[in-house]
Amino acid sequence: MSEKSIRPHLSQRQAAADCINQALEKSDSAEICHAIAAATHLYNISDLAQISRIARLSIYRAFAGDPRKPNFATVFKCLDAMGFRLHVTVHPSSRARATHLTHRSL
Repeated sequence: MSEKSIRPHLSQRQAAADCINQALEKSDSAEICHAIAAATHLYNISDLAQISRIARLSIYRAFAGDPRKPNFATVFKCLDAMGFRLHVTVHPSSRARATHLTHRSL
């Protein structure tokens, strides 16, 4: 069993989560991909591939900084395999105008 196949220490996982969250706050897709790529290096890539059901090479390519960004399914599956989850919060200000929504439209 490789050393990386053991779950990284909680402090390493928290640091990776913080890095991803900082990139998400900037809305910079290249930085988000870079942060997720850094997090994947904490894990055995074969384990991530098996758990996420995404080919190892596809994981490497998805977060390698290629101009073609990974799709949401790849992001969600990889984050889930690493034990991370995206969470949406309300930003204090909205740049788009709201429409008159009913409960049925949500």
